Amino acid sequence: METPLDAVFDVNGWDLIKAVRLLLKGNAVVVEWLRSPIVYSGDEFFRADLLDLAAQVSNRALIGRHYLHVGRQKWAPDAEDMSIKKIFYSLRPAAVLRWMHTNGDAVIPPMNLSELLEQCDPPSDVRDETTELLAKKAVTRELGRGVIPPAIARFVEREFALAYDEYEHADGSVTEESRELASEYFRAAVAKYGT
Repeated sequence: METPLDAVFDVNGWDLIKAVRLLLKGNAVVVEWLRSPIVYSGDEFFRADLLDLAAQVSNRALIGRHYLHVGRQKWAPDAEDMSIKKIFYSLRPAAVLRWMHTNGDAVIPPMNLSELLEQCDPPSDVRDETTELLAKKAVTRELGRGVIPPAIARFVEREFALAYDEYEHADGSVTEESRELASEYFRAAVAKYGT
């Protein structure tokens, strides 16, 4: 389900069975969509129930691996300059990985980058450089290119290295209990919302 990107709408989605299966496989996009501050239309109880399922069945190794791979896809630390947008595409996953390290067993990070950074306690120079980049982003839609701020570069590299060690080869198997919870949720959601 998607609509062409335009000046007003950016709509993407999956049917419920695919969303639940992807959730079990560690695809954090499902949770990001559920936590998005932009909601065109929705049912708050459906959203809360699916987030509750995510908190119960999400495998930290799979979520960590997801953010590591997403962040590394856009990261180009050897480039003389880099798209500012791509810096954010790597910075947020790195911040999520740090948040996972600092928040015990939690698997549902904040969507807002400033809130995420508050909760993961990065070095102050990372916060300062991020604040500068966010200020640039607030002024223009087209961020252009620039040199990767040094503190952000160190932060991203460190978090990716730690996450690789922790998640890349960790057990990513889905437990039978998680499968059963997901099946129960799916049956209940179809009975409740499938009219």
